[in-house]
Amino acid sequence: MDTDVIVVGAGPTGLLLAGDLATAGARVTVLEKRPAGLSNLTRAFAVHARSLEVLDARGLADELLTRGQRVESLRLFQHLTVDLANLPSRFKFVLVTPQYEVERLLRRRADKAGVTFRHDTEVTALSQDADGVTVTTADGAGLRARYLVGTDGARSTVRGAVGIPFPGRAVIRSMVLADVRLDRQPPDLLTVAAANDSLGFLAPFGDGWYRFIGWHGNRDVGEDEPVDLDEVRAIARATLHDDFGMSETRFLSRFHADERQAPTYRAGRVLLAGDAAHVHSPAGGLGMNTGMQDAANLGWKLAAALRLPDDAADAVLDTYQAERHPVGRQVLRTSGGILRAATLPGPLVAAVRRGVVGLVSRVAPVRRRAALTVSALGVAYPAPRGAHPLVGTRARDLPLEGGSRLAEALRAGRFVLVAPAAAPAPDLPVAPGEVDPADRVVVRRTDGGATGLLVRPDGYVAGAAAGA
Repeated sequence: MDTDVIVVGAGPTGLLLAGDLATAGARVTVLEKRPAGLSNLTRAFAVHARSLEVLDARGLADELLTRGQRVESLRLFQHLTVDLANLPSRFKFVLVTPQYEVERLLRRRADKAGVTFRHDTEVTALSQDADGVTVTTADGAGLRARYLVGTDGARSTVRGAVGIPFPGRAVIRSMVLADVRLDRQPPDLLTVAAANDSLGFLAPFGDGWYRFIGWHGNRDVGEDEPVDLDEVRAIARATLHDDFGMSETRFLSRFHADERQAPTYRAGRVLLAGDAAHVHSPAGGLGMNTGMQDAANLGWKLAAALRLPDDAADAVLDTYQAERHPVGRQVLRTSGGILRAATLPGPLVAAVRRGVVGLVSRVAPVRRRAALTVSALGVAYPAPRGAHPLVGTRARDLPLEGGSRLAEALRAGRFVLVAPAAAPAPDLPVAPGEVDPADRVVVRRTDGGATGLLVRPDGYVAGAAAGA
């Protein structure tokens, strides 16, 4: 084997996964067809609370917070405000920041962990056998690894090479995307509005630039049709009732939004994550976030699979599909629901939309559920029958001995056993061939409760018990 794992694609999903694997001791090679240093300025821009927790558990969140704008509420359809200030998290907001800032931090971490990068390298074919995966690149070179993960986007070469279908359809066409400067500041930091059979979204980057995404239902043209500032202004006036003096632009583009999901995220020794596994509309800003959370779930499992016999490795990797495929399906429903609520035309639909918005705005549990859904803090994984109620849920960032937090303990990339302060010292069993159980488990104490927790490397509860 040339390496343990090949990751195809150096976006946020691939970078986070590669860094996790290398931190766990795996040899990792990332193949990326983009030239080194090419910015992803025009892509994602919102980092939700759960993704910030994932980055916090890797020591990156605090630095990222200095590179963006915190938004504590989302305003939808003029009348509904989703308040994030009460989220059960250290991060009670969504951070608006360009994707390249996220990539910069993840790339630095991956480099430090020893990941090998090959830019200007396009995968053209791959094959697999019982022992590993062989990749062929456009320059005719070959590379062999025990596993391969495709994080190469919606048009994934990896997904096509292993024959995994990508069913779905385009749900909205001829959307425009623009980064603009404004002469007048909008009244709301982050706004989604629908009016006059059009959709508009405006969010600040925090550096004087704003991201605008818009759609006009009566204009259906090809993606190659140029976008000009007049068109952007017209959609803004139709939806937001003001173009806020849009002037200078640094990017203009037209695109369509698909809803697609691979039926399986794994074919033998090849796995999919991020947009290679699922794509959806930009509504809710969930794409990059879901991909990074895929990577956090897969990374520790794949690192474990490298150390296990094949049958045990298969059992571990099967849980990636079992846990993340339903999450991807729910994200498609959430983003699709927001999009349809905003874009379906007609006065009757508008009246229904106003009624639903009014109902949601008055019912506190519904508003809370909406905030947990968009932030991904409400994601939980299936637990065995009879398990403790906390098993499968996201672990709270508990205060630990010495003034530290659970997120800091997770930075070791291992399981964390959180013992109540009054509990006896845990006696960790030694596995066959193992010198020190600390290679697997970090033990910490907390005054934050009477329940002992075994927390997975991705921050979800693997086991819980009263006291011990």
